[in-house]
Amino acid sequence: MQQLIIRLVDSFYFIFKSFMPLKTYRYAACGGGNLVFDTVLYFVFYHFVFHKENVDLNFIVLTPHIASLFFVFPITFLTGFLLNKYITFPDSDIPGKIQFQRYFIVSMGAILISYLFMKLFVDVLEFYPTPSKLVTVLITVLYSYIFQSKFSFGKAKSV
Repeated sequence: MQQLIIRLVDSFYFIFKSFMPLKTYRYAACGGGNLVFDTVLYFVFYHFVFHKENVDLNFIVLTPHIASLFFVFPITFLTGFLLNKYITFPDSDIPGKIQFQRYFIVSMGAILISYLFMKLFVDVLEFYPTPSKLVTVLITVLYSYIFQSKFSFGKAKSV
């Protein structure tokens, strides 16, 4: 399955080869695919699962755009990790457990950034939730790429 996905992703690399390294392209392709998946899930949760209504968890009430953000996160967190581990950074020599822990740390930073920008865009500036999510993703992509490539899936430092 890994090789099939790599071949599929790499089949479009010729378009970007002159100005983008393969690893950056794979990150963009896998991240883009996961972004589409995330956005579709977000839309489904916001409109059809939570019906654009507040979500009462008994200990906190979440607005539907924030509830959608938090309920979709674990799903796309897992797909993002697997794509990064096996497609984008398969040559990383950091053990999988450490990669997962580091990926989680970086992702927590990304979700904090997402939360803050979603609160700003939707609650303060009163923008629509789905476009706000897309803008927020653009902001977190740069943060995530830098930290995932250098920290989560980089090369292990030899002592």
